[in-house]
Amino acid sequence: MAAMVRLLNETDNIVETAYQRKNAAEAERIQEFAASVKVQAWFRGSRVRCYVKHLNKCATQIQRRWRGFLGRQFFRYYVKNCVLVMKLNFYNLQATKVQKVWRGYYVRKYVFNYYSRKRYLEALVIKNDIIRNELEEYAEQQEQNRRRESEAKDKAARERLARKYHYLISTHVIPGVFNSPYQPYPGPMEYTLASVKPLMHKKKKSTNNPYDPAWKSYGHELPKPQQLPPLPHKPQGPFREPDEVQNQRYKEFQPTLRVATSFTALDEAREKMKAEEWVGRINDDIFVPFSRRDHMYEPLLHSTSKFGHLPYGTNYFREEFVDKHVTRMPFKTVVPPIPVFEKLNDTYSQGQV
Repeated sequence: MAAMVRLLNETDNIVETAYQRKNAAEAERIQEFAASVKVQAWFRGSRVRCYVKHLNKCATQIQRRWRGFLGRQFFRYYVKNCVLVMKLNFYNLQATKVQKVWRGYYVRKYVFNYYSRKRYLEALVIKNDIIRNELEEYAEQQEQNRRRESEAKDKAARERLARKYHYLISTHVIPGVFNSPYQPYPGPMEYTLASVKPLMHKKKKSTNNPYDPAWKSYGHELPKPQQLPPLPHKPQGPFREPDEVQNQRYKEFQPTLRVATSFTALDEAREKMKAEEWVGRINDDIFVPFSRRDHMYEPLLHSTSKFGHLPYGTNYFREEFVDKHVTRMPFKTVVPPIPVFEKLNDTYSQGQV
């Protein structure tokens, strides 16, 4: 009982002590929690870093093995290619040596043979001498031909000059210019004048060809008529003057009225007159819209009938039987020809209308 009383008296102290201990435990618990978190963080970081390091080491080993394999394989291929290139170069060098030896032997024996080359040069010298002699003979022959041609030209010129001055030859009464009385014998020109005939001057042909207007219609397909020679003098008899005949023959075309007039001139004139009437037509009526009814409507004559509206524009007023029509040529009015004009238009040349 005494213990119970003592406990009751010390209740406040016990409670205060419990609260103090609880607060101290709580403060220590927070410190311990932070410490445990720090310890766990360090441990887990160490473990993760160790694991990552292990993974990096494994990856490095795998990459080292794989890259070593690829490098060794590439090196094998590289060595094989190098050996192949070396073999090809060696074989090419050996082939070049063989070809060099063979070609040298072939050229020395068959192409650039010293003795055959010497014989060829000796023959070439002999042939060159022969060709040089032939060329000299040909040049001399050509020089002789040119000399003969020049002599012939000079002789022809002298003969023409002698024929031109043939009137200067000596006669029995009067000596010529080239026959001087102070010389014992005549000069060479005098003998030349005596050996040639006098030069006769030919009459020049007239090249003034008058233009023929009748040739315009011929074109390039038909041959052109030849021009008649001019009349030297007026012939005897009742003939016209040569100039008048020439002008009549070469006068320009003068077509008749029938030919000059177009076959469709009448229709063209009518169409032109209709066009002029349409352009120059004057209408004084002012256009009035249909909505205005200021004046009464005046029906048209052809629409007013006790029998009804006439079928304008739908039926014909007179029946037509096209199958019974007689086909004829369209009638064209033309001006009849005038005999007087056609008679006066006759010419001497063909092709005149």
